[in-house]
Amino acid sequence: MNTKAPIDLGNRIQLIDGYDLGLPGRTGTYVINEDQLTLIETGPSPSIPYVLEGLKKLHIDPADIRYIIVTHIHLDHAGGAGLLLKECPNAEVVVHPRGKRHLADPSRLIAGARAVYGDKFDELFDPIVPIAEDRLLVKEDGETLNIGPDCTLTFYDSPGHAKHHFSIHDSKSNGIFTGDTVGVRYHQTQEKGLTFYLPSTSPNQFDPDAMRASIERFRQLDVDRIYFGHFGESAEPEEVFQQTESWLPKFVAAGEEALANDEGQAGVKERLYQLVSDYLQTHNIPDDHPVYQVLEVDFEVCAMGIVDYLNKH
Repeated sequence: MNTKAPIDLGNRIQLIDGYDLGLPGRTGTYVINEDQLTLIETGPSPSIPYVLEGLKKLHIDPADIRYIIVTHIHLDHAGGAGLLLKECPNAEVVVHPRGKRHLADPSRLIAGARAVYGDKFDELFDPIVPIAEDRLLVKEDGETLNIGPDCTLTFYDSPGHAKHHFSIHDSKSNGIFTGDTVGVRYHQTQEKGLTFYLPSTSPNQFDPDAMRASIERFRQLDVDRIYFGHFGESAEPEEVFQQTESWLPKFVAAGEEALANDEGQAGVKERLYQLVSDYLQTHNIPDDHPVYQVLEVDFEVCAMGIVDYLNKH
């Protein structure tokens, strides 16, 4: 397996690229090198060979891993947890209280993902391995986990993208692992001098008001950096917050306009694509840039979530 070396983010944190969807820099697994070795996010099951290869390059024996934390149970973040756990005999999986039962019995999770991804499900996510309840550790809002000398992880309920979502503050780096709550970091254009952030509005629990409240909660924590589910870190948290907050009403308005004109979900996706395409053109990003391949995938799912939200409200 020819993969790049894990990315050293400093603060004893490494990032292993999981090559989700076969794309580099799409999802990743964070390794916190403390006395209690801890991973955050697993990615989907097809990413697990990349995770194991990354651990090998870091000279980490999976048997030494103590905690595997998933920010939420969407399959691109936690679908590989059961498969990875088979290689980590001494690890527990830490999960939001609303997510525990779905990791123990993933049948509803699988059915929901099949409804979204259809025939692509097996290629993207199979297999989904159930996790024994005695290896699941729930963390409520405000609870902590000590993983090393002077190192405390604090868990914050952070809905908006999903109700079964928490984010994890790391006391040593003063960073927070936000999963999808503050959106996606599009680093693909950074060689053109642009890194941008968009909200992730996937079905079926997207809630813009809850997302804004979670962002404000993160702002009050005064963190120094954000660690994204997709992908990597930002040392400019206020820039992240402002961009995501500014795009959020535009995404919802695009959905409202599309539905008002009977354009359906396809119309929502097209309007999102046009909005962001116009923005990228003002930053001199060419139409054939690889970032559009990622946006095409993301807006398909974002449009579903926006339509679902608007239909409910």
